Parts: sequence; structure tokens; C-alpha cells
Amino acid sequence: MAENPYQKYKEEAVMTMTQGEMLLLLYDEMLKRLRASELLLEQKDFKNFEAQLERVAAIIRYLRDVLNYEYAISNQLYQMYDFFLVEIGRIKAARKPKRIDELKQFIQELRDAFREAEKKVSE
Repeated sequence: MAENPYQKYKEEAVMTMTQGEMLLLLYDEMLKRLRASELLLEQKDFKNFEAQLERVAAIIRYLRDVLNYEYAISNQLYQMYDFFLVEIGRIKAARKPKRIDELKQFIQELRDAFREAEKKVSE
């Protein structure tokens, strides 16, 4: 059976990414899923709303678990990731779009900071 060429391309693209590019991809995925959760909340599709938030939480837990504590910022990132996880719990409980938007803003700012750092490293 022939392998799907598009799937093979995606796998190769991921395998050749730098750590910084992979980090940005994970942040983009979180933002995408938060936007989807907003739409699902509007549609009152609570099952899929919570599933999207669970995927965001899984990414956050992964990022927290792979922190390299040789860098001073890792402790601050750990605390921030814990805060994000608490916020996801609050979003699930309250089901308020405003909370999703606030979390998106925090994640977007952190993503932008990592993008700037990636640019400086690759120069």
C-alpha cells in the first residue's frame, strides 16, 4: 500500500524543524484550538468545547514537562504553564468567552516573545 504523499511531507517537515520552530508550532496549535473552543461554546457544543480545551491542556503539560532548568526562565515558565492550566479549568467551569480571550492573549504574547527569540538565534 502506497504511503500518502501529503502525510509523508508533513512528517518530514516536522522532523526537520528546529526546536524554536516546533515550539512556535505548538503555540499556534494552542491558539487554533482556543479559537475553535470559542466557536464551539457559541454553538453550545460543550462536549467538543471541552475536548478542544483538553488538547490545549495536553500541550501545556507537555511544554511544562520538557522545560530545561539550565535556563533561569524555566521556573517562570513552569509557573506560567501552571497558571494556564488553572485558567483552562476555570474556562471549562464558567464557560465564558471572555476568559478564553484572556488566555489567548497571554499565549499569543508568549508565542510572540518566543518568535522574536527564534529570529535572534537564527540570525
